[in-house]
Amino acid sequence: MSQRKILLINGHPRKDSYCSAIVSEYQKSAISSGYSVQVLHLSDLNFDLNLRSGYSKLDSGTLEPDIQLSQKYIQDADHLVFVFPSWWASMPALLKGWIDRVFLPGFAFRYRKNSPLPEKLLLGKTARIFITMDAPAWYYWLWNGEPGIRIVKRGTLEFCGVSPVKVKIFGPIRGSSETKRKRWLEVVSKLAAKGF
Repeated sequence: MSQRKILLINGHPRKDSYCSAIVSEYQKSAISSGYSVQVLHLSDLNFDLNLRSGYSKLDSGTLEPDIQLSQKYIQDADHLVFVFPSWWASMPALLKGWIDRVFLPGFAFRYRKNSPLPEKLLLGKTARIFITMDAPAWYYWLWNGEPGIRIVKRGTLEFCGVSPVKVKIFGPIRGSSETKRKRWLEVVSKLAAKGF
């Protein structure tokens, strides 16, 4: 049986964030459990956040090297792990721009003639989403309707065939104690040890 390959995607623009601590903990635990782990810190990548022509003028030859590399890492991975903060109930522009530029037709999905349903090109992959926020999880669900989860889980990953997609929310981060943050990282470590 081949080694399970995990791609960790850090969608926080700052390297000293709690999201980075989650990424680091997940990476350490997954590697020590025998998984192959590749990490993408989106803040390190060089690419235009804007899909300037929409899907009307796509040419894979014009994709920046970091976008091409991102697609290669996704293609090679069995399991995708997204780590990002909830900003304005959604996600940072950095992550949204990366999704717009990377999950393109012909790579992540393909339109079908006379059908609203796409051909899913990322079948066989699974995913985990870790979201940090300053609000409690119940507030995010009850008041906001979980838009960040809907966008990444349903609108992007499941649309392209990634399934199952599991979600773990940590919050409120603001005002949380060091003890609580350590406990959250223990949760991350246990999930990483299972490769999920």
